[in-house]
Amino acid sequence: MIRNFKRTAAILGVVAAGSAALVACGDSDNGSADTDTTATTAAEGGEGAEGTTDGLSGTSGQLVAEGASSQQNAMNYFGQKYQEAVSGASLAYNATGSGAGRTNFIGGQVMFAGSDSPLSDDQVEPAAERCGGNEAWHLPFVIGPVAIAYNLEGVEDLNLSVDTVAKIFKGEITKWNDEAIAAENEGVELPDTDISVVYRSDESGTTDNFQKFLGAATDIWETEGQVFPSEVGEGANGSNGVASQVTAIDGGITYVESGFAEQQGLGIANLDFGAGPVELNKESVGVALDNLQFASEGHDMVVDTEALFGSDAEGAYPLILTTYEIVCSAGYDESTSAMVKDFLKVALDSQDEQLQELGYIPVTGAHAERLAEAVDAIQ
Repeated sequence: MIRNFKRTAAILGVVAAGSAALVACGDSDNGSADTDTTATTAAEGGEGAEGTTDGLSGTSGQLVAEGASSQQNAMNYFGQKYQEAVSGASLAYNATGSGAGRTNFIGGQVMFAGSDSPLSDDQVEPAAERCGGNEAWHLPFVIGPVAIAYNLEGVEDLNLSVDTVAKIFKGEITKWNDEAIAAENEGVELPDTDISVVYRSDESGTTDNFQKFLGAATDIWETEGQVFPSEVGEGANGSNGVASQVTAIDGGITYVESGFAEQQGLGIANLDFGAGPVELNKESVGVALDNLQFASEGHDMVVDTEALFGSDAEGAYPLILTTYEIVCSAGYDESTSAMVKDFLKVALDSQDEQLQELGYIPVTGAHAERLAEAVDAIQ
């Protein structure tokens, strides 16, 4: 059924694992990391070591980071490439959750944090203190798209406007051949099948972002937060749970990271954000990234999610999760600064098909250029 992001059967397990990481992240501020953040430099047997790539310092040692499990598979991949690029270097990423990552970054226990959310207002000043009086930057490195996934016998291509999506999940549209859906799919034979909404029954960052999206993109969605309203449809636990549930129901629909929809062979709707139906693929997500707006300035890139989710830029698919690497703009010791920059440069050089197979969207174009400039500016 699916026509978006087709993969071979051989990589389905990898996609599922990578996509599972996109939603596993909690935002607890509990937890700590007992980590050794000491790095060895050239003088201690690291700098200038063989096996480095052009543009890297070659500083060896262990780079310690912590945070969002949504990034874990991407971090594992980037860490592998980093180890290959810099002799004697490695990444130790502890996926304890965004909150713990931010807390332990502020506490100086890790060199950078991975986080689904930016620093809170009351964390900005302590983070600057941790960075020696310098600003902490949010760099949105890891991108995960959310699909409107469906299972409808005989319908392999489906267009839905964002208003129609909202009405479906509110229970105001209950049949697949409803006139609103039919008007958006001329020439498609839609069955008189009940629409079965499946939502996340557990607290979820994906639910939070999906509800923020519906609130920003339409005038008819009122609720927000990590808990989805239970008045319409049925719940299932986790992303794999909702995808599996929809697979078992003719007429089922859910919101889920694209990798889970792909693994289960579900259809992925083309969404009309206001400028015509848009297929979910790396090009359309790339257009959304090129049009990102930020609530912060300069190299600090806190994404304006209201502007992102409310975007109607032609050819853009803005229903995406952006996760940050939170780093010191300056204030690291010399070896730590070199390691952080080396790792982030390798991560930017690894925005490729293998990353996409793990369920993420490689960053390209203007957004990749923004990130490269920020990495170069770290002191």
